[in-house]
Amino acid sequence: MLLIDSHAHLDDERFDKDRDELIRSLESNGIELVINVGADLKSSIASVSLAEKYPNIYAAVGVHPHDVKDMDESTLEIIKSLAKRDKVVAIGEIGLDYYYDNSPREDQRKWFKRQLELAKELGLPVIIHSRDAQQETFDIIKEAQDGRLRGVMHCYSGSKEMANEYIKLGFYISIAGPVTFKNARVVKEVAKEVPLDKLLVETDSPYLAPEPHRGKRNEPIFVKFVAGTIAEIKGISFEELAKATNRNTKELFGIK
Repeated sequence: MLLIDSHAHLDDERFDKDRDELIRSLESNGIELVINVGADLKSSIASVSLAEKYPNIYAAVGVHPHDVKDMDESTLEIIKSLAKRDKVVAIGEIGLDYYYDNSPREDQRKWFKRQLELAKELGLPVIIHSRDAQQETFDIIKEAQDGRLRGVMHCYSGSKEMANEYIKLGFYISIAGPVTFKNARVVKEVAKEVPLDKLLVETDSPYLAPEPHRGKRNEPIFVKFVAGTIAEIKGISFEELAKATNRNTKELFGIK
């Protein structure tokens, strides 16, 4: 059963040496599709280029909280025009990051809200990054939810209680490599709790490689370790997990 990696950064320089080869070998390695996610203007443009070059890649465009310090109205206009391209399926990744605080918090809040509005205007889902800002991320999304907002909490690291609140707002929860780590108690609880029809799997390549590849460059084919661990936690077959997460990913991103 082929899997979908719902979040990767194959435009990252760590793939410069073997990107083409890696993407062409995805299907033979059990991967049907990859959603390649932008984090700033440059990577959003690269993401669209990859999606337009390869049939098994789709793109998301947006500005990550680390980079909103350099954002202005013209940046938003470029993101908007990129988002109208055929293979762009989401606005992301966007959100708040109070762990690194690479951008002033006021800027993070402002451009997070603006990009949520853009997604609603264009009828696209959002891919949300939230680190050390769980409550505030939730509050901003809740306030923006007027029935038009949908999306996924990427690489989710919050509590199972908060995950349930996001699900009530119509969001999906995506789980990444850390679920395979021995001491990852909270994310394992989330994996157990989240209903199968609200779950996505991802790698966040090249970051956060799962066991047994922890510490190495992450790749979309490693999503099978994430899926296998979650299936085990839920007490279901790998096939059932793959089928559900594939269906959810295609439904969220409008992929036929």
